[in-house]
Amino acid sequence: MSTRAAMLHTVTKRLILMTATALTGVVAVFGLTLFWHQRFMISWVCFGCGLLGGFVSIQQRLKTLGDEELALLSRSWFQILLVPIYGGIFSLVLYVGLLSEIVKGPLFPHFAIPPFTEPLPMRDDVIRFLSQTYPTSGQDVAKLLFWSFVAGFSERFVPQLLARSEQGDKAAQKDPADKP
Repeated sequence: MSTRAAMLHTVTKRLILMTATALTGVVAVFGLTLFWHQRFMISWVCFGCGLLGGFVSIQQRLKTLGDEELALLSRSWFQILLVPIYGGIFSLVLYVGLLSEIVKGPLFPHFAIPPFTEPLPMRDDVIRFLSQTYPTSGQDVAKLLFWSFVAGFSERFVPQLLARSEQGDKAAQKDPADKP
């Protein structure tokens, strides 16, 4: 077996092990919340889907990696974990963007969010927000899981989405009289 093939084999074995571990974690969180009749923490599943997207992304890119990158991945568990962890973080950033409606549209999920007290939010409002905010339908859950996976799979997706959202806000804030 060539050196490159051996490195590919090593990285692939590690990716399979880590992907299985991440998937087991997501299923365990879901199963435990059902078993103990607890509220389902959707943010954990978003993070888990982002992790899985990151693992799939690495696996897809393995054959196109240069020898130096492949050698680094084959020597370091940390380097293999880094991309999926970024994927999990990006999926949480996307989740916050969806909750805040910075990112919105028919392709994205809608959420039932408990109201805050007026005029100032209280500690209990934040606790209710974190524990009682959920997608409004089964389709919205599916959309959230899909976009969480995409956020993990494509490292550039969330930054580009936020940049486009920011550009849209700037365009909406311009005065129509400013147009030449």
